[in-house]
Order: sequence, then structure tokens, then C-alpha cells
Amino acid sequence: MSTFKDLGIAEKFTKGLTEMGIIEPTPIQLQVIPMLLHEVTDMVGQAQTGTGKTAAFGLPLLHRIDPKKKVVQGLVLCPTRELGQQVAKQLFKFTKYSDKVFTEAVYGGAKIEMQIKNLTRPTHIIVATPGRLIDLVNRKAVDLSQVKTIIMDEADEMLSLGFKKELDQILSFVASAEERWLFSATMPHGIKEIVNNHLSSDAARISVSSKNQVNKNIEHQYIICEENEKLHLLMEMLRNVPNERGIIFCKTKVAAQKLTKQLIAKNVPADTINGDLRQLERDKVMRAFKNESLRILVATDLAARGIDVQGLTFVVHYQLPDQDEYYTHRSGRTARAGKRGISLCLVTSTELKVLKYYEKSLGIAFNQLK
Repeated sequence: MSTFKDLGIAEKFTKGLTEMGIIEPTPIQLQVIPMLLHEVTDMVGQAQTGTGKTAAFGLPLLHRIDPKKKVVQGLVLCPTRELGQQVAKQLFKFTKYSDKVFTEAVYGGAKIEMQIKNLTRPTHIIVATPGRLIDLVNRKAVDLSQVKTIIMDEADEMLSLGFKKELDQILSFVASAEERWLFSATMPHGIKEIVNNHLSSDAARISVSSKNQVNKNIEHQYIICEENEKLHLLMEMLRNVPNERGIIFCKTKVAAQKLTKQLIAKNVPADTINGDLRQLERDKVMRAFKNESLRILVATDLAARGIDVQGLTFVVHYQLPDQDEYYTHRSGRTARAGKRGISLCLVTSTELKVLKYYEKSLGIAFNQLK
């Protein structure tokens, strides 16, 4: 078994990792960390959510930072506020036993004046959503001239949320950066354009094979039922695991809101998040979910990006997603940090062909219940 020490991570960081229960490197970490530690290079990494990307890029980034220089040296771009906060929090935990490396998370939906004030403190790494970063640059509230390393995390999500123009703009701001690392679960045309336009032609390419893309600690299950039986089956499942928590996915905002009302009517502590929620409302729901006063979160696909809540034992696909990568993103909300989890699909007989397709494209196997 390889350890982080074997990969070249300094003891001041491995100590923090051990305390966090992160002992054995994941496939993406095994491939990425030694290369990024020992070479200055542009890199394209293809890996799904929940595979340990934050440590894969975060640990080499922390090795790059000179804490004595009170300037921004690293920039991490994320699609959503939640993912940005999560990345900043992880970097903070990794540095518990090292010299203080200061990370500041900036994102839309929060008061920009407070973020501008925070950025007057010494800051070594900025974790940002693209729109907010451009606002801060335009207000001259942030100096990116000393940035050596820029990381794009979940780049395909930034594209699907409409940030292509902003990404091009930011990458032109930091044209003098020494290295650019891009991580993406999928490689659509827009990502290839960014790679061709902004990364060097000899950028290293790392892909965790599709067999590893879906977390192996997730058990994939399905139940065949009629549409009108789904609520009854869901309630039965929740009664069978009274102390467990999870996320239920619907395709549309309307379906998510309807299901939430039905669960509340049956005394299940639940709430919903969707793309139309104001940031303040979204934060309130997420706080309640994280502090366990909510048992169930009902979510749409885009709204669930970047959610990292510990101890979720199941994900239910009340409605199947439109794309197979959404299935992977949804399932990746459970079985995090080496724990096991269940991904359950409630499907009609006509939807079985979709599960067969997932088995082939994602390299997974479904077990039928009932």
C-alpha cells in the first residue's frame, strides 16, 4: 500500500491528513501527486467527483506556497459557492501542522464588501467562483500578478453554468502563471477549447480509468415500479433505515418541491434546494442539513453541485438524470471519505435500458431489490 509519504508529501501535511482519516491515496492522487510535486507543468486530469481531487491538487499546491511571501500565489476556480468553501476548508485542515498558509474563499451571493475587507489580510491562496473573482479584479481588490499556479476544479461544471467567457478572461489575467491544472469529470468541446487556448501543447494528461470513475464503495441498486408507487416505496425504505440520512434527486424543480411537501406531510424532516433559490435561502437549508436537523435533502442536479456533507449513507434517484455523468455526480454524494453507501434508482420497466447503458458506460453493476 502506498502512503502519502511515499508519494513525497511532507510530514507537516501528512500529520494533518492522518488526523482527518485520509491514509491511503486514491487512484487520482497516486497518479497526480508525484508528478505535480516534482515537475512544473500544465496538466489535464479527468476524474469524477468524490475521487479525492482536492488533495490531489491541494497538497502539491501547498508545497508550492512560500508562507513568508504575503502575496497571492495560488488560485483555485470552482463552479459553486459550496465547492469553493469545501476546498478552502480542506486546504485549511491540511495545514494544521505546517507554517500558516492563508486561504480566502470568495463567491457570489455574499457581501462583496466583506470579501474585499478579508482580502486586505495576508492571503496566499484564493478559492473563487469565476464571476465574483472578475468583480474583485475589476474593483482592484485583488492582485493576481504573483499567481504561479492556477487550478480549475470541475471545469465542465463551470462551463455548464455558463462561465466560459469568465474562464477565458481569468486565464488571460494570469497569463504569466507558471502552471495551469484543469480537473474535469467529462471533456466536452468547450473544455477542449480551453485546454487548446490556455494550456501548453505538451500539458500532462491523466485520466482515472472509467472503472475507477464511480466510487467502488457505492452499491448500486434498483427497484422496478410504476410512477405512482414511488412515494410508497421511498417511505418504506426510509422506515427501514430510521437513523440514516441522504439526498433524493429529481429532474426538475417542480418535482423536487412536490416531493418535499409529500415527505413533510408524512413527518419526514426534509427540505429542497434548486437553482432558483436565493443564496441566503440555500445557505439556510444547507446549514440545517449539515447540523442534522434535516434528515432528507431533495435536490435537482445543478443545485447539488459541490455539496459535501459527511455521513450520508444513501442517494435515491427518484427520477433518473438526463446524462450518465449526472448519475456519477449524484452517487458521489454518498460513500465519501472511504465509507460505504447506497445509490438506489426507482425505475419504471421502460427505464431499465438506461440502467443497462450506465452499467456499460460507467463500468458498474446494479442489483435488483424486490
